[in-house]
Amino acid sequence: MAADDLITGVGIVKRFGAFTAVDGIDITVRRGEVFGFLGPNGAGKSSTMRMIGATSPISEGTLRVFDLDPAVAGRRIRARMGVVPQQDQLDNELTVAENLIIYGRYFDIPRAECKRRTAELLEFVQLSERAGSRVEPLSGGMKRRVTIARSLINEPELLLLDEPTTGLDPQARHLLWDKLYRLKQQGVTQVLTTHYMDEAEQLCDRLVVMDGGRIVAEGSPRSLIEAHSTREVLELRFPAGRNEEHAPELDGIGERTEVLPDRVLVYAPDGEKALATVHDRGLMPESALVRRSSLEDVFLRLTGRTLVE
Repeated sequence: MAADDLITGVGIVKRFGAFTAVDGIDITVRRGEVFGFLGPNGAGKSSTMRMIGATSPISEGTLRVFDLDPAVAGRRIRARMGVVPQQDQLDNELTVAENLIIYGRYFDIPRAECKRRTAELLEFVQLSERAGSRVEPLSGGMKRRVTIARSLINEPELLLLDEPTTGLDPQARHLLWDKLYRLKQQGVTQVLTTHYMDEAEQLCDRLVVMDGGRIVAEGSPRSLIEAHSTREVLELRFPAGRNEEHAPELDGIGERTEVLPDRVLVYAPDGEKALATVHDRGLMPESALVRRSSLEDVFLRLTGRTLVE
């Protein structure tokens, strides 16, 4: 491993019986960066996270975390990382503070130190006033903040986040993004999976797009957009059920066209110019929107389907 590499994997495979969930991927995560896995359900993201977290053995290949082999040093690796799972695993019968303190004791942290760290972490996630509240009545966003605080009780060098904001409203998501950004500023390396393109663009220094257990693209969000999409996208909505009918009439307006169930996407360097050409051809969509290309467009280009399928 290079001096600044926290995770390296070569030819990693994960099989469950005859099913191959992860099919020979190579990954490198550098110290201090936020690294993302982007992809639909079943792409192999969570299986990869469990292998990195030393809770699921690899089937083939090599994997090193902190320059240690998870197969023989799983306990040492887990002691140096924090994990935010897809589903909150808090004890609803305990208070917010008790959830953190008891979790800290699993790492053999003295109780007095657990209490001190708990107070600091609850202040960090803006839940100090809820320290004595039971977890059960808290909102989904508050529970996610408690889970993140709990994952930091052992002062980890590496934080694994499996779809950290799924199911949260936009305000709660932005609050969590702020906390994760602050952790990055403190030097905590983060590896996350997400369905949300805007989340990946906001948080990740680098990411991989996975599909069918394989990596189909890798790079920074901006470099992926530049490599696989045009500068702008024109979104056109025609009457229900008529997108396929109108798509041939858009030929040649942009570099390419994607027909989705609810809209047609025209990829062009200049979206406004493309829209003017649409009108010149006598086409009258119900609505039109010009926007910058995003990671969703990259995903459509690489896999031919949307992230929510």
